[in-house]
Amino acid sequence: MTLVLLSHSHASVVIAGTRVIVHAGDGEATIKLSNEGKSPALTQAWLDTGDASAQPAGIDVPFTVTPPIARIEPGKAQTLRIHYTGEPLPADKESVFWLSVLEVPPKPGADEIDANKLQLAFRSRIKLFFRPAGLQGEATEAPARVAWRLVKADRGLALEASNPTDYHVSFSSVELLDGTHSASNEAGGMVAPGKSMRFPLAGNVDPGKAITVRYQAINDYGGPIDGEAHPNRSAAAR
Repeated sequence: MTLVLLSHSHASVVIAGTRVIVHAGDGEATIKLSNEGKSPALTQAWLDTGDASAQPAGIDVPFTVTPPIARIEPGKAQTLRIHYTGEPLPADKESVFWLSVLEVPPKPGADEIDANKLQLAFRSRIKLFFRPAGLQGEATEAPARVAWRLVKADRGLALEASNPTDYHVSFSSVELLDGTHSASNEAGGMVAPGKSMRFPLAGNVDPGKAITVRYQAINDYGGPIDGEAHPNRSAAAR
């Protein structure tokens, strides 16, 4: 019997941000990767349209990422440049893509070849928003313009968010309060421009009372936008 000892593993390469914004007027954006580990790291970066399982070689997106493969020394950084290649995208709303960064561990050294060691490749995936010029309003105002409705769900109640803006609105958490009790959704989610999304709630509230939605959205820099709203009640939820 062989005993394999596993130490705590974590990614060495850190992305400086949780989203990338490409403004149409600029045509490109940059984001920094930092190697906070003690060994060199090999990274591969690519974009996809939402299918996390798609292979980089078979993905067709209107962007290039340079460098697509990079070696980052310990304590050093590498800047990724994302360039819009000009293929048509909607001009009246944001488009969303996903940036993946795969960190491949280095080969074992000569003193590690005979050791029982598990090596893991770490993949980080963040959103990229392409923002056309001339959109109505500001991205920071979009969460407050979302309309909320309390509806029946398969297992209790849900909040339905309808986004009338030209921007994607990402919520990290949503909570419903009736003055005494609360029900929440901690999973969050992203509501696309002109679309609706339901957030199932865990907890007990009295829909007959005056109710308030308390939410936390995410801004362009990954920071929180806290807000409150008063939802409408569907007939089924009364």
